[in-house]
Amino acid sequence: MRGSGEHVHHEVNFSNTRSFGTSLKSDLKETFFPDDPFRQFQNQTPFGKAKKALQYFLPIFEWLPKYNLRFFRYDVLAGITITSLAIPQGISYAKLANLPPIIGLYSSFVPPLVYAVFGSSKDLAVGNVAAVSVLLAEQIGHVAGHVAGKEDDPALYLHLMFTATFITGIFQAILGLFRLGILVDFLSHSTILGFMSGTAVIISLQQLKGMLGLKKFTHQTDVISVTKSVFSQIHEWRWESAVVGIIFLTFLLFTRHLKKKNPKLFWVSAIGPILTVIVGCLFAYFAHAEKHGITTVGHLSKGLNPISIQLLNFDPKYLPTVVRAGIITGLLALAEGIAIGRSFAMMKNDQIDGNKEMIAFGFMNIVGSFTSCYLTTGPFSKSAVNFNAGCKTAMSNIVMAFCMMLTLLFLAPLFSYTPLVALSAIIMAAMFGLIEYEEAYRLFKVDKFDFCIAMSAFFGVTLVSMDVGLMISVGLSILRALLYVARPPVSCVGRMPDSTLYRDTQQYPSASTVPGVMILKLGSPLYFANSAYVRDRIARWIQEGGGLKDQKGSDIEHVILDLGGVTSIDSTGIEMLYEVRRNAELNGIKVCISNPTIEITEKLMSSKFINIIGKESVFISMEEALEACRFNLNESKQKSGSKNTPNATETDTYIDDDKLSRCSSSSKSRH
Repeated sequence: MRGSGEHVHHEVNFSNTRSFGTSLKSDLKETFFPDDPFRQFQNQTPFGKAKKALQYFLPIFEWLPKYNLRFFRYDVLAGITITSLAIPQGISYAKLANLPPIIGLYSSFVPPLVYAVFGSSKDLAVGNVAAVSVLLAEQIGHVAGHVAGKEDDPALYLHLMFTATFITGIFQAILGLFRLGILVDFLSHSTILGFMSGTAVIISLQQLKGMLGLKKFTHQTDVISVTKSVFSQIHEWRWESAVVGIIFLTFLLFTRHLKKKNPKLFWVSAIGPILTVIVGCLFAYFAHAEKHGITTVGHLSKGLNPISIQLLNFDPKYLPTVVRAGIITGLLALAEGIAIGRSFAMMKNDQIDGNKEMIAFGFMNIVGSFTSCYLTTGPFSKSAVNFNAGCKTAMSNIVMAFCMMLTLLFLAPLFSYTPLVALSAIIMAAMFGLIEYEEAYRLFKVDKFDFCIAMSAFFGVTLVSMDVGLMISVGLSILRALLYVARPPVSCVGRMPDSTLYRDTQQYPSASTVPGVMILKLGSPLYFANSAYVRDRIARWIQEGGGLKDQKGSDIEHVILDLGGVTSIDSTGIEMLYEVRRNAELNGIKVCISNPTIEITEKLMSSKFINIIGKESVFISMEEALEACRFNLNESKQKSGSKNTPNATETDTYIDDDKLSRCSSSSKSRH
């Protein structure tokens, strides 16, 4: 038995390194399978494994066997509620995408059924989104006639929209199947914030066409072109349309205000759009709105989604544009949908699988492109209504699809009288909620670089184009990540008073240091991109003494490199460690290493660095390394004192007798 106060010494494990195959398998598992999806198959019978596999790839078989009538009551209410939002939004967003309004209704019928089978979120409600609709219209419009100066070709435009949706589905499904969701992470929160806010501004301005009853309008999306188009047609403005639009918009904003004041009244805001459409249809029918310059949607035919697989167009002349549009909008739709799904899941202390979501989005867009739908994802507004309505499972999407089927079969023609000004008011009310100026101000206060990224997306979208704004913002985000890699933190640390904690001496001036010993903590992987900086930073710390020489009045004799934060290292990083050791020894300074991870230890052993520095200079913890350095300093002082003052060995200001004996035995055992 060891005494409770006795120090236990541990040594670094220098056992045989793992094989290349074992190391590669571990790295790939951590990169592509961090959630360890195979753990559920352990200790299962063949039937149990088959059942788990079915539930994993088709999540509906996980929750459906446990489904009951109580869940169904909530899901029916939620499904009916989001249907009331899906009808006006579907027509409105199809209008944004320059598509026939019926396409928006089709997109709320088939894709929700597919998502209910493959999706892992209980709260996500499937539908179109405004930003993606406008971005698709802008991209496809460059080759199909929806850009000023080209002749319109509605049939080609529609076919290319279906093709872009198919490309998006393939891309999303591949990301999910190969577990490449890391690509979505490049769309940071600040990027999405700026992009969505900028998109909301230009979409709102574009709705002035419907609000003012204009017949002609620019197809460009930047603020300058839109503003010029509005004010160059002052003589075409219709006051009747403007009055009706302001009334509808005021009503919708009032319902949103009610929801903010009292969240329990969310249903008022949820049914606001469908009430606007119903009142607008009645007004247009009885007041003969067309005669007063208030245009309506026009004919909507009955019937379910027609098959469109034969309409997909892979003509090489259009394919590059279609592929680019599909990939860009696919990434954006994934980032928005997964982020929204995770947000609502966290509120219920639940989790969703990002890779399953990518597969679900991919399959529903593939099937959607075959059934006259365009790109769908999980919009925030509809998902928020679904969540607040008390949905329990993805059955609410099935209920919505059933209600939409009834609408397509029997009620679609009734919405032919919907005034375009009503749709413009619905879109503007929704967009105002996406301009998150408070969040932008918070970014400005917290992180100026993140604020710049958000503003680059915002001004890029509003002043140039949506894809340019998105690319600029993503580029800045990647640049920031590269700067973090190229300029990692290297800090001098000391021990906090009355504890074993070691912290940055600049952040905690009270942290104590040992005379003659400097502890440097490296906080990132060591790669070719940052090795030169880390080497120079270490040299500068040693040269400056980290303030130790001024504080303690002694020169640096030992440098401890704490590698606990170094998760990986390449050959350039190893060569940097060689240089640090050589330069330190030229100045009479000994270098030792503490807390290396298994990967770092293996690399240093394979490169013979451990043999050169000596195993006795590698320690399992900072405390062990510091104690050994203090012992060596004390021994050196004793030898120096014995030559000048024979009795100098009797005093020791750095280490007490019991620690001295332990360090002595420890050092001998390591040799």
